[in-house]
Amino acid sequence: MSHLLLLILLSSLVFSTLSQTPPPSAILIDCGASSSSLINNRRYQPDDDFISTGTSKNVSEQVLDQLLTTVRSFPLATNTRRKFCYVVAVSRGWKYMIRTTYFYGGVNGKANPPPVFDQIVDGTLWGVVNTTADYADGLASYYEGVFLAQGKSISVCVASNSYTASDPFISALEVVRLDGTVYNSTNFGGFGLSLVARHAFGYSGPIIRFPDDEFDRFWEPYSLNSTVPNNRKLEVSGFWNLPPSRIFNTDLRATQVQPLEFTWPPLPLAKSVYYMALYFAHDSDSLGGGSRVFDVSVNGVTYYKELSVTPAGAVIFASRWPLEGLTTLRLSPRSGSTLAPLINGGEMFEVIPLGGKTLVRDATALNAIKSSFKNVPVDWNGDPCMPKNYSWTGVTCSEGPRIRIVALNLTGMGLSGSLAPEVSRLTALSSIWLGNNSLSGSIPDFSSLKLLESVHLEDNRFSGTFPSFFSGMPRLRELFLQNNNLTGQVPSNLLQKPGLELRTSGNPFLTQPPR
Repeated sequence: MSHLLLLILLSSLVFSTLSQTPPPSAILIDCGASSSSLINNRRYQPDDDFISTGTSKNVSEQVLDQLLTTVRSFPLATNTRRKFCYVVAVSRGWKYMIRTTYFYGGVNGKANPPPVFDQIVDGTLWGVVNTTADYADGLASYYEGVFLAQGKSISVCVASNSYTASDPFISALEVVRLDGTVYNSTNFGGFGLSLVARHAFGYSGPIIRFPDDEFDRFWEPYSLNSTVPNNRKLEVSGFWNLPPSRIFNTDLRATQVQPLEFTWPPLPLAKSVYYMALYFAHDSDSLGGGSRVFDVSVNGVTYYKELSVTPAGAVIFASRWPLEGLTTLRLSPRSGSTLAPLINGGEMFEVIPLGGKTLVRDATALNAIKSSFKNVPVDWNGDPCMPKNYSWTGVTCSEGPRIRIVALNLTGMGLSGSLAPEVSRLTALSSIWLGNNSLSGSIPDFSSLKLLESVHLEDNRFSGTFPSFFSGMPRLRELFLQNNNLTGQVPSNLLQKPGLELRTSGNPFLTQPPR
């Protein structure tokens, strides 16, 4: 069994490196709120600047946390997979912690259970949102992941799937820039991290978060009756992954110099690959000249040998460790160790492969077209093509390593505005169907679209001189321009083009060439 496993012993070198990084920044969004507010000592802003669709709703149930009093809800369309995306400006090349929070509160009617739906980051299917169990206990649900910003914005989306029975919703969205060294053994160019568990061992109080954790990560309590929790004030700094020093004030330890074994995380895991980091430190007063050296195993497989816990502390982590089902951690004292093994904290993430991404040139062009249209479909946000099955309404994409936009079909969508000239940059297009709308202005130059076979612009308000470039399009087989306001003369060579079905009637100022 081959795993990547590292031990990080704390040193002044690590600490000095951390001090050179820029301070983290955060965008905190109270979804559905009408104004900004101070919640949990942090300033949250309303979501209007980040999303253009959905409906703000007040939760009918009484809740103590102000962040849970409103949601943004999105319309469910029968048999249609649609995503609804928040678009947040970020700094390209930085890692971000993304946390989504959901509290149903009966917003779809108290008789309806909470909907089950997907959540998406850029072109990656992050996972399924199922708040049913938490909501039955009167609790909110949160999901946390770590992703690399590959552009100037990150899109975070909720999306209906085949299990979704009522409108998807979201209560809060937090996007927090992380220090450059945090979780940096992961190849974020190809993978993201989805939080499974993060615990402060031996601790039984409320969740440890900001300001103890500078990134507002949640450290949940975890204690066992069979262990001896230890409470003390231990000052540590410079830990790899920057856990809050407060988690080192408690620990789980064996009652004697004997193995400590426990199940963590407390729930079974899906078969996958996981990132796991375990944190250890001890105060110097309790060592008394003794030693605390032990082996760490996971499900009977050696995770680390001869770990020596000192006041300086240590982190051991595996970037890619395969797991399935319940997971057992065992800390076994080495021969000669005089002190019982202990552990202070742990984090576990599922390592998820990133989905594909629409070719940047195509995505940029389509966003320009979106800006020139009015009344675009509600799901025209985020990546135009990905994840697969969640492309924008009316957009067909290719498969393979280079994901291109190959067809547009927005027939009868109630569009107005104009067709942006950037359509000429969608060079993989084979068809453009925009018929039966209210688009106006001139028809932009399509001559660069060498693969174009079918153009339907009928029943609009396009004006200007009849385009001459259509005659030189080698693959064109359908050209429907009837019922517009085009002027001039239909080119004779277009009329004579073999295999072309041409429709131009209903343009009152358009003439045919003389015979």
